[in-house]
Amino acid sequence: MDLPVTLPPKDLHESRDTRESRDAAHRVHASARHNVAQQRLELDRFISASFSSGPCYYYVLDFRNLDKPLLVSRDIQPLLGLDPENTTLESLLVRRHPEDIPFVTRAEETAFAILQNRIGMARITEFKISYCGRLRVADGSYRLFNHQTIILDADERSGVARTLGIHTDISHLAERGVRKLSLLNLHGGESYRNIDVFDNPEHSLTTPSLSNPPFAAPSLSTSLCTRRAFTRREMEIVQLLAQGKTSAAISELLGISAHTVKNHRKNILKKAACKTTGQLISQCLNEGLI
Repeated sequence: MDLPVTLPPKDLHESRDTRESRDAAHRVHASARHNVAQQRLELDRFISASFSSGPCYYYVLDFRNLDKPLLVSRDIQPLLGLDPENTTLESLLVRRHPEDIPFVTRAEETAFAILQNRIGMARITEFKISYCGRLRVADGSYRLFNHQTIILDADERSGVARTLGIHTDISHLAERGVRKLSLLNLHGGESYRNIDVFDNPEHSLTTPSLSNPPFAAPSLSTSLCTRRAFTRREMEIVQLLAQGKTSAAISELLGISAHTVKNHRKNILKKAACKTTGQLISQCLNEGLI
């Protein structure tokens, strides 16, 4: 005698499939969160062991996504009072001490000029850029920070794509920094040390370890004022960028579309011969345009 076979209800199979899909999705999300957390932990450990001589924070600057918040460590909150989830490049730039802006601008331009024109794109990830400058901290006062930058991604076609920056509070070591720039070889090779970026009119850069002729950094005598003039709308956007406004905020304030703001920003960078918004704002501040 055959026993009757009772099949599970159809909806039981569907419920199990749904539950399995949901569980799989949870595992994927949990794995993604774990990977991000693990990457952040590994980066914290790497920076702490390699760079830190005091309280510090790091940030990753992606030149392809300057409008988006930066990837920053949570240590930025107690140091600068910034929300790590919403920190932008502009919110860091406006914390520079006004008296340090000319030096910082020249130091960064000189460093990237040496990396691109003398060291070469194939080797720029081997060097660390280092200089000192003051930043406004959470309580409103200024402290001296060591600014260190290494390049994470670059190629001959698009240039520098991403950098890792580390800002270390060294106010316990000195009140005023020496206004010199260094490019240090991470693998122990020849380095460019203590460059005086204001040394002479040609801004020639020499180091005793180099056998090549002195490298001439690009002169800032060709200022923004002598380049193609900004329109009134472009100057409005430059001023808002200097205040730390995002493209979305500028769009709302000026009553224009975000796409229009994006086009204006591209045109502004092209006219100014600047590669980044940070470089643009620094130069505008240095030349008194804003």
